[in-house]
Amino acid sequence: MNKSAPFHLTGSDGKLDSPEAPRNVPAEQALLGAIMTEERVFENVSSIARPEHFYDPIHRLIYEIIIKQIGKRRLVTPDALMSFLQSEPGLAELGGREYLVTLAASAVSVYQAAHYAKLVVDCAMRRNLIDLGEEVAFKAGKATPDSTAQDLITDTEKKLYNLAENERMESEFVVLHSAATEAIVATEEAYKSEFLLSGLSTGFKELDKWLGGLQKSDLVILAGRPAMGKTALATNIAFRIARTRKLYDDPKGANPVEKGGIVGFFSLEMSSRQLASRILSEISGVSADKIRKGQMEPEEFHSYASAAREIEQIPLLIDDTPALNIAQITSKARRLKRTKGLDVLFIDYLQLIRATSNRENRTNEVSEITQGLKALAKELDIPVVALSQLSRQVEGRQEKRPQLSDLRESGSIEQDADVVMFVYREQYYVSQQKPNDDDFEKMTKWKNRMNSTSGIAEVIFGKQRHGPVGTANLHFNAHLTAFGDPAKKSQVESKEAGYY
Repeated sequence: MNKSAPFHLTGSDGKLDSPEAPRNVPAEQALLGAIMTEERVFENVSSIARPEHFYDPIHRLIYEIIIKQIGKRRLVTPDALMSFLQSEPGLAELGGREYLVTLAASAVSVYQAAHYAKLVVDCAMRRNLIDLGEEVAFKAGKATPDSTAQDLITDTEKKLYNLAENERMESEFVVLHSAATEAIVATEEAYKSEFLLSGLSTGFKELDKWLGGLQKSDLVILAGRPAMGKTALATNIAFRIARTRKLYDDPKGANPVEKGGIVGFFSLEMSSRQLASRILSEISGVSADKIRKGQMEPEEFHSYASAAREIEQIPLLIDDTPALNIAQITSKARRLKRTKGLDVLFIDYLQLIRATSNRENRTNEVSEITQGLKALAKELDIPVVALSQLSRQVEGRQEKRPQLSDLRESGSIEQDADVVMFVYREQYYVSQQKPNDDDFEKMTKWKNRMNSTSGIAEVIFGKQRHGPVGTANLHFNAHLTAFGDPAKKSQVESKEAGYY
């Protein structure tokens, strides 16, 4: 058979059986012939082409039989395949056994087969895009009470992304040497880094000592009770990463080792304006309360305005849409990665995310959410930092320091997370124990405890899949609602207690 012979149609599915339908039947013929002639061709193309990629239904059927026969270690020559196709009217119409022999005669080489497989897949993707476009056009023209235009956009983005992912070449087994080489490259980067980091710096030296930076594909849970400052810490980290990226983009800016990154921030609780106010408060040194009320002195307003100019073009992108579900977050994150880039994603906070579908109970919903966040981290190859609330059982204990069992719906969160960090400020609980003013002895002890705990925040590492667990101290500025590294290195605890 001539490989450049015109396409033939054999009654393919519905509307795709038309002169305009993208297909490359000669490529399908050459690919099938190559497999019949040399079975090892299948090893090269099995991860590229699937039965549904073939336009001609007879070719699709032949490929399905080839897959089954090779799986059973049986021959796939024309004669061997004919015994399974004798009753197929479509093949008989094409010439029966002679058609299979002609396919074998049109075979391309082992080295060309992968190229032909990609041609077949490309046509299949184009047909799927046509189907999706027609589906979108139909749904867009048919308004229903249960489906808004935004719902259609979200659903279309999901289907489009799934189409791209499904047709993406499957990853193969990686030889240990290749994986080791990648590990060495990452270690070399950490070795050359001033702070010995293999991941993305948090901007806090004490946290980086424990984490080695935020690692790609990790799901990091940052948890705490209300008023502990988990949103403030997440905001501080996000801003420092984005600011470092801006400096890195400036030729006169940061050290090339400190690259920073483009930051995405889903704020399901606070508005983008509130987050911006916190950042401006930290930079300007003006309290968030004064900023909110507008009660600033002239020099404070000058500092505030200077801070606003400083954050121009900093790549910190905030989405404050409330009540997002995990599918919407995934879709938006993919779009951000594709259009503007994305190096780390923050979500505040996990319990406000809705499940995609109604589940029997909240535990199952949280399981879907945490699994979705971990999958997103791996898919986009970025760290995902999700904030989480703690259950109220902490308040009922004498020892208020949180532990893994305090996580709400802790089973799935603890299981899916690579790192679990707790924010704890003892002074918050001490302040609630203020005695009566007339009890001098108790008041003195209370004031001493307030002074000794003032400005100290603990970040407790309850789980680290790749590192030690323990506690690091940070400084907390209640005036600015901002964290910082402690003034003295001796303040940092080092309580290594094993690995997870």
